[in-house]
Amino acid sequence: MSEIQSRSLLQRWITIISLIIAGEAIFALPYHLTRFFRPTVLDVFDLTATQLGVAQGAYGVIAMIAYFFGGPLADRFPAHKLIAWSLWATAIGGIYLSTFPGYYGVMFIWGFFGFTTIFLFWAALIKATRAWGGINQQGQAYGLLDGGRGLLAAVLASVGVWIFATTFPNGYSAASTFEKREVLKLVIYGYTIVTAFTGFLAWYALRNLQDKPDRAQANLFENFWQVLRIRAVWLQTVVIVCAYTSFKAFDQFGLFAVRGHGIDEIDAAQIVAIGAWTRPIAALLIGLLGDRFGITRMTFICFLLLIASHGWFALTGAAFGTLTIILMNTLVTCIAIYGLRGLYFAMFQEGQVPLALTGTAVGIVSVLGYTPDIYFAAVAGFLIDSNPGLLGFQHMFMLLVAFTILGALAALIFERTCRSATLRNRNTT
Repeated sequence: MSEIQSRSLLQRWITIISLIIAGEAIFALPYHLTRFFRPTVLDVFDLTATQLGVAQGAYGVIAMIAYFFGGPLADRFPAHKLIAWSLWATAIGGIYLSTFPGYYGVMFIWGFFGFTTIFLFWAALIKATRAWGGINQQGQAYGLLDGGRGLLAAVLASVGVWIFATTFPNGYSAASTFEKREVLKLVIYGYTIVTAFTGFLAWYALRNLQDKPDRAQANLFENFWQVLRIRAVWLQTVVIVCAYTSFKAFDQFGLFAVRGHGIDEIDAAQIVAIGAWTRPIAALLIGLLGDRFGITRMTFICFLLLIASHGWFALTGAAFGTLTIILMNTLVTCIAIYGLRGLYFAMFQEGQVPLALTGTAVGIVSVLGYTPDIYFAAVAGFLIDSNPGLLGFQHMFMLLVAFTILGALAALIFERTCRSATLRNRNTT
């Protein structure tokens, strides 16, 4: 291999690694805290599950608007600038969060995170990853992105759980609210520092990214119209809605173990952290299988796994609520969830969406695809608060079964639509 080729290969890996780190660091504050330490967040911030769900819904409302208007920016401006400024703005939000504001302050900061993590960031990240993957390595590209993000998330989660476990030698339940508050503040500070430093990494490491922004592109409304006319985009949107609903539900798994089955908070956090460790393996492996056997086919298989795993939690009672059983089924759920995250944006290539319109397409599918950010936490919180104990969680899992069945059907129709389009293109040529 020549020196030029080696330098090019090194630059290529620096690019994807930087995208991976940025892609997870920016979501540490709005997502990791409530995913891995949800019982502690509810206790320290003095919130009910419903109140936290409504606050997270504020994130979803702002994010929906940001997806729509932020998508076209990725087709016009350099990714390294968009990504870096998003990270720095999010870190500023972390400083405010460390003051432990009240309910309305929590609503405000999650709404602020909805803007900082999406408007300049999300479409730039997805378009840059698609460009990195080329024509034949979309599964690998998005598998590396989400798998790498999962690896970073698992490391951060494990460090956080370790801090909690070592800080409370007499057990979590024996700790005072003040002690929990101080430890959670350390975790928030840690996430804030990581987010800020990642902004500098993105600014310098992604300057040579070949994302080819074009400020002189066609009219904005014409771009939207071109994307909206692609039937596969609408089916892909349904797939993302259904897959992302299950991903959002994973935020409730720690609470499910504690309130549904009486498992200790530390053990529950460890279950979630172990589940998170499946993400780097599942996303990359299933992404590679998607390149080999078809992105949409592997998407359908992942939905089948979710139907089975959600169904198990929905239909089994306390007798099947041992630590081992919950952990094993959580692992199955996580493999399917993270496999889907490594696949559903790779569907742009199979759906024949032009690369130059990727940012606009990401904005459109994300507006609807990520609507679970608005409603799911609030709906799940309502079900849990209205039906104390295991019953509320069983209702939540039945809802998830319905979403996963819809996702499986959408994946089947998407595959047939793309196959028909390919045949038409061959016949015309």
